[in-house]
Amino acid sequence: MKIKAILFGSTGMIGKGVLLECIDNSDVESVLLINRKTCGISHPKIREITHSDLSDLSSLQNEFRNYNACFFCLGISAVGLSENEYRKTTFDITVNTAKTLLSVNSDIVFCYVSGAGTNENGKMMWARVKGETENTLLEMSFRKTYLFRPGYIQPLKGIRSRTRLYNLIYFFFKPFYFLLKPFKGIVTDTTSLGNAMINCVRYGYAKNILESADINTLAKYAAV
Repeated sequence: MKIKAILFGSTGMIGKGVLLECIDNSDVESVLLINRKTCGISHPKIREITHSDLSDLSSLQNEFRNYNACFFCLGISAVGLSENEYRKTTFDITVNTAKTLLSVNSDIVFCYVSGAGTNENGKMMWARVKGETENTLLEMSFRKTYLFRPGYIQPLKGIRSRTRLYNLIYFFFKPFYFLLKPFKGIVTDTTSLGNAMINCVRYGYAKNILESADINTLAKYAAV
């Protein structure tokens, strides 16, 4: 099966990682990028639409008809935000996007990047909002829904986060990444995450919720 994917969030660290793996993977035929501003990457596989208001995608409905996957990598840090502010992007935009896709094409594998520790009943605000988002997506009638919960993600291939604090963390942890890499249950990287998202569409996976260990396992499927 050739993958025709819609990718949200390719201007961010995780989304860019997924995009680079889509470009390199022969199973991916085409990628439709939906961004507020251009990601600055061009390739024959890629078509990009810049759309300023991601809370309303109704004008793009017809664009979504001929795709079989959605890689939803759009997200923001909860640092310094109220729950309402964080919810607007994390829950509202995600769920509205999913509803728009379903209205024209339910034959899609929907892959959502969540985070380790997500729990709708958790103590942390971000965990509760992401948990509610996950549960809402699971109730929708996509062909398959996969929720990715990575822990520590090391950016590779020159990718940088848009969050300055995260870049400092990645800079200081980079020398230790190869020491941490054997701990597959807590550590992954942008290349593995991108390959895992592609492979869950190509091969499927036994679980709907994928922790770091699952992500690292699924990333190797193409090499089997």
